[in-house]
Amino acid sequence: MDSFWKRNLIVLWIGAFLVSMAYSVSIPFMSIFLQDELGVTDHLEAWTGVIFAVTFLASSLIAPFWGSLADKYGRKPMMLRAGLCLSIAYFLYFLVQNPYELILVRVMEGLLAGYIPSAIALVATNTPEKHVGYALGIMSTASATASIMGPLLGGIVSHWVGPRQTFFLAGIMVLIAFLIALLWIKEPSFNRSEGKRSSVTKDLKEAASNRMLMSALFIVFITSTSIIILEPLLTIYVLKLGSSQNSASLHAGIIFSAVGVATLIAAPRWGRIGTKVGYEKVLFIGLIGGGIGNLLQILFHNLVGFGSLRFVYGLFFAAVFPALNAFIAKHTDPGFRSRAFSLNQSANQMGLLLGPLIGGFLATQLSIPIVFAINGCMLLLVALLLKMPKFSFNAASSPLKETSK
Repeated sequence: MDSFWKRNLIVLWIGAFLVSMAYSVSIPFMSIFLQDELGVTDHLEAWTGVIFAVTFLASSLIAPFWGSLADKYGRKPMMLRAGLCLSIAYFLYFLVQNPYELILVRVMEGLLAGYIPSAIALVATNTPEKHVGYALGIMSTASATASIMGPLLGGIVSHWVGPRQTFFLAGIMVLIAFLIALLWIKEPSFNRSEGKRSSVTKDLKEAASNRMLMSALFIVFITSTSIIILEPLLTIYVLKLGSSQNSASLHAGIIFSAVGVATLIAAPRWGRIGTKVGYEKVLFIGLIGGGIGNLLQILFHNLVGFGSLRFVYGLFFAAVFPALNAFIAKHTDPGFRSRAFSLNQSANQMGLLLGPLIGGFLATQLSIPIVFAINGCMLLLVALLLKMPKFSFNAASSPLKETSK
């Protein structure tokens, strides 16, 4: 294992970066693609919400099946399958001619993708125990880096050659990720699970007995919903703030990247602060800052002010997910930890599923600034719930005992 884990980590980081870049280069500009290339003019917000949501629905339904195959055949084969299928999906995006074909391809992507979860599982299982935390931390920077560079690159490409071409570029990126994994990733056979998978019902019962874990999963769901409620609407809002059609994708890309830059700057610092003052305090500050940041966004009616406030919002909201991950890792038994993070992924997917639908349909009934206000109030409410004994992390008894058998 010592012979392969460092090389695997480097290759998997590059692969995860390319796959995350592919998403960031193309998907944030889906609303522009629907409007300019596919001719959707009526109920654009609702169409955008549905287009985002169907992939997460398909993914959440099929994930247990792919997980069982990964246990039987190994993580690398599943990662290769996901990479190849995701690359094909992006090339199909380049070819679609109407929104119904786009929905079919989005469903296909949800059913067949899963490169990054497979890559993270491979890192977690083939890295020596003493280096697992370090390796997973390194992997998390792949998506953060892509979130900075991807929207900006996608905005430039979309601005100069059109949103359809961003999907072709994304397909090439994922194809490269597939090829480097095929050629240079090695999964030792002894890392493959030979035991019988525990049932979902048993895992849920065990998780339910851990009050801290359930509180963390609830907040993961709310915060994931919060992020994705707004993401499909940001490009539309940029147009409403006065950007021209020709420059909308470029301006949206810069604003998307502002949050990524803020996250890359602030997240490591929040991690160090959390070790000193406690992660619940850091989580509380992050939720309060994120909530106030969303509320203040309704007051800015120009691109510079809106983009600057999104950057400040990112500085605070960067505290939320590192704090949640630290709690899940710290307050679950080592024998249950991988399943706890699987439940964490499920909570995240549920938020990603519901968020676009909620955001899209709210925007058809209300103005986008009002959606920002609702979102901000939701985050503030969760922050206040943290201070109530029923929900507080401090209120829970020892989680290690709760998850032990």
